[in-house]
Amino acid sequence: MFLCTWRQHGAVQPFSDEDASIETLSHCSSFSDSTSMAEEGGEAEDTAQEDFQYKLKVYIDCTVDKSAKTRQGALDGLKTAMATKILYEFLLERRMTVTDSIERCLKKGKGEEQRAAASLACLLCIQLGSGIESEEVFKTLKPIFKTILSDGTASIQARQACATGLGLCTLVAEDDILDVYATMECFESLFTCSYVRKDGSRPSLSPQATQLHTNALLSWALLLTICSASHITTIIHKHLAKLPRLLESEDVNMRIAAGETIALLFELARDVNPEFDCEDWEPLCSKLNALATDCNKHRAKTDKRKQRSVFRDVLKAVEEGDFQTETIRFGTERMVIDSWVRKRTYDAFREFVGSGMNYHLQANEFIRDVFGLGPPVLIDSAALKAMKSSRLERHLYNAAAFKARTKARNKFRDKRVDSL
Repeated sequence: MFLCTWRQHGAVQPFSDEDASIETLSHCSSFSDSTSMAEEGGEAEDTAQEDFQYKLKVYIDCTVDKSAKTRQGALDGLKTAMATKILYEFLLERRMTVTDSIERCLKKGKGEEQRAAASLACLLCIQLGSGIESEEVFKTLKPIFKTILSDGTASIQARQACATGLGLCTLVAEDDILDVYATMECFESLFTCSYVRKDGSRPSLSPQATQLHTNALLSWALLLTICSASHITTIIHKHLAKLPRLLESEDVNMRIAAGETIALLFELARDVNPEFDCEDWEPLCSKLNALATDCNKHRAKTDKRKQRSVFRDVLKAVEEGDFQTETIRFGTERMVIDSWVRKRTYDAFREFVGSGMNYHLQANEFIRDVFGLGPPVLIDSAALKAMKSSRLERHLYNAAAFKARTKARNKFRDKRVDSL
C-alpha cells in the first residue's frame, strides 16, 4: 500500500545481534569507502557472508523437510535472520521459493509451525518493501490467511498469527484500497464478536478467542491509518459508539487495544474534522478515567500498572487531543513518535522485527521511507571507530556500574536496619 519507487540494494552483513546497530553503520559506510573495507579484511568478510548465505539456503531447503521439528527450526532460523539483517538481494532471487515454503507450512503445518510461517510472511514483505515483488508474495498468501482466519476449526494459535500477519502484509503489499477495506471487514467480523449484545449481555469467550479478537482489532486499527477521510467517517459512525464497551473486557490486552484504538479514531476524526464532537464524550471520559486510576483488587498488579499508564495517555487524547511523544534513538539518529497513527505503525513493525527494530530503522529503506527518515545515513570509518567501544570496555563499565549500585543498596539497607 505504501507506494515507493526505490529498491533496497544491500548485501548480507555477517554480524551478531549484539553489534547490529554498529554493523549497520559499517554497512552503510561501505558504499563510499570500499578501499577501507578491503584494508579491514574484505576477504574474511566475503567468506563469512558466503557461509551465512549457505546457512540461509539450508534453512530454505529444510522448510520442506518431512520432520515438523526440522521445518519449525528452519522457519525460526529464517525469521531471526530477516529480523536482524537486510537480505533484500538474497531474497529477491528466492522470494517465490520462500513463498512456496510459507504456503506449504500454512496449509499443512500445525499450530506453532503455522504461527512461524505467518510471521515469516510478514518479515519477507518487510524485506522486499512495497512494490510488485511483495505484491506477488501477498497475492499468493492472502487467500490462505483469510481461509485460516475464518475457519473456526483451525488452530487458534494459527488464527491469532494470521490475524496479525494479514494486517501487516496488507499494509505493506496491498495495491488496491478497496481490497484493504475488504480485509478490514474480515477483521470486523471477528472483533465485533466481543461487542456487548443488543440485550446488554456479554459474550462468553475463552482467553484464546479473546486474544484472537484483540489481534484482529489491532490489525484493523493499523489499516485505519491508511484509510481515506470518507471511509474514516463511515467507520466512526459504525463503531465509535460500540468500541467503548470493549473497555469492560476482563482481558487487559483487549482493554488496552480498545483504548488505543479509540484514541486513534479520535485523532483521525479530528484530522478529518477539527470540530469533531462525540455524543457520548462525557461517559467515555469517565470510563477512561476509571481505567486510568483503576484500583480493582481482583486484578494483577502488573496488569493495573500497565493499564493505568496507557489509559492516562488515552484519556488525554480523547479529552484534549494530546499525545505523549516518545523519542526513539538509533545510531546517530532519532525519530519522534508524535501521534497515535505513528505509534500504531511503529508497534506493528516492532512486533515482527523485535530487537532488530533499531537496525531496520537505520538500514531498511522501506521502513525508513514509511517513517520519513530519508536514505540511510553514511558514516565514515573514523567516526564509526570512535562510536564503537570494545567488548572489554563495555564489560568494565558494566562491572563498575554494578559495583556502585551494590554499594549504594547496601548503604541504604544499613540505614534501614539502624532505624529499626
